[in-house]
This record gives sequence, structure tokens and C-alpha cells, in this order.
Amino acid sequence: MAARTVGFAVADEDRPLLDRLVDRYGGGNRSEFLRRAMRVMAAEERADRLRGIQARAHSAAGRNYTADEVNDLVQKTLKRGG
Repeated sequence: MAARTVGFAVADEDRPLLDRLVDRYGGGNRSEFLRRAMRVMAAEERADRLRGIQARAHSAAGRNYTADEVNDLVQKTLKRGG
């Protein structure tokens, strides 16, 4: 894996927080901390998109379906082959 150094500016007042988080989540390695933070933020981004899709689906359906109702509808659709 090729890596390139990328510069970031951190305010003096944020440095203690950064150092604490790097120690805890990156084992003292800022690059590892950034990789882990990016994975967490990517998961949060996916969750946000899924919540938006869910909200649009509820709106389009005219009502809120429970998770069990959605699962039942999916199973019925799969059994019909559609």
C-alpha cells in the first residue's frame, strides 16, 4: 500500500483531545487513528443514507412499517420470484 503524507492543522486547544484519542484508538500512531476514524465516519455516513432511504420509503408508502412487516413483505416478494 502506497502512502502519502497529508498535512492537517490542529488548533492548540484541540491538541490534548487529539493526543488522547490517538493514544486510545491509534495506539499512539496518528495514521492508524485516522484510518480507524475514517472507517467509523464511513459507517456513520452509510447509516445516515439508510435512514434517509427509510424515511423516503415510509413517506412513499403512506405509513410506517415495522421491521417484521418489511421482512414479511420481502419474503413474500422473493417467493413470488419478483
